[in-house]
Amino acid sequence: MLIYHLCSITLALLIDKMIGDPPSWPHPVRWVGSFIDWFDRRLNKGKRRKVKGIMMLIVVMLSVFLVTCLVVWGAYQWHAVAGIAAESVLIATTIAQNDLKKAALNVYRPLHAGNIEVARQQVSMIVSRDTHILHESGMTRATVETIAENVSDGVTAPLFWALFGGAPLAMVYRTVNTCDSMVGYTHDRYRDFGWASARFDDMVNWIPSRITGVCMIVAGTSFFLTTRQALCELKREAAKHPSPNSGWGEAAVALLLGVQLGGTNYYQGIKSERAVMGLPQIPLQMRHIEDAISIMERSVGFFFILTWIGGGCYAIAGTWL
Repeated sequence: MLIYHLCSITLALLIDKMIGDPPSWPHPVRWVGSFIDWFDRRLNKGKRRKVKGIMMLIVVMLSVFLVTCLVVWGAYQWHAVAGIAAESVLIATTIAQNDLKKAALNVYRPLHAGNIEVARQQVSMIVSRDTHILHESGMTRATVETIAENVSDGVTAPLFWALFGGAPLAMVYRTVNTCDSMVGYTHDRYRDFGWASARFDDMVNWIPSRITGVCMIVAGTSFFLTTRQALCELKREAAKHPSPNSGWGEAAVALLLGVQLGGTNYYQGIKSERAVMGLPQIPLQMRHIEDAISIMERSVGFFFILTWIGGGCYAIAGTWL
């Protein structure tokens, strides 16, 4: 069965690379989002919101898992090729390398052409910070940080879980991630109701985020640090991030580019200070958006190779037992 997962992962990456996520096509993650919103409107009120949030998370995860299992099982009952095809399509809906690249280039192109207003509009599509006050350096930082933080969440983490559980676990991972993005906030409305979603998202991302950060350093190229030096700095820099997982990707990109990420942001006019990450060898420049995209593509490729090596070795070892 593991070899089927590896084949499905391969095809899923190809599907994402070729067509990405066309907005007009039906998408399971959007349905999951509607399901979460339904629970949010009905349960996120009154007392015992933390318990209700736990119930919501469990029900949504189990529902997605069972439906995905049923679809995949039915396809494999028909034929192995049909099963692999079904898993490939489902796994492809959980990854977003193509869309992440497009979103970054949608900022880079008008920025490079000097069209600041269009660039600001495009940045507002990928970050929640105030973008109307951002100039070139601020938009560049926002875009590079978005790429760095989402390589794991958007690509390698769902592939990691797909290796162990195929499309069902990949879909469960994306469900947890979607729950966190919709209700996993710390302000009054979601502090209790989104508590379980935020904590469980931290758990399912703990291993993939660290593997991804190491893959970035090993697969990337830096003019400022050797691979060994960068790996030594990675954990210390990642620890500066308020998230236990997002800092690994951001720290890796900052170290490879020789820049600093993080710092001051504004959200609805409120100033937010975050520790800076990376070693300031050079100022952050517009071209670093393209460099960050390159780091993403190389690290995903390296992660994919490791997935095949690890999965292949496990499958071969299983035949000896």
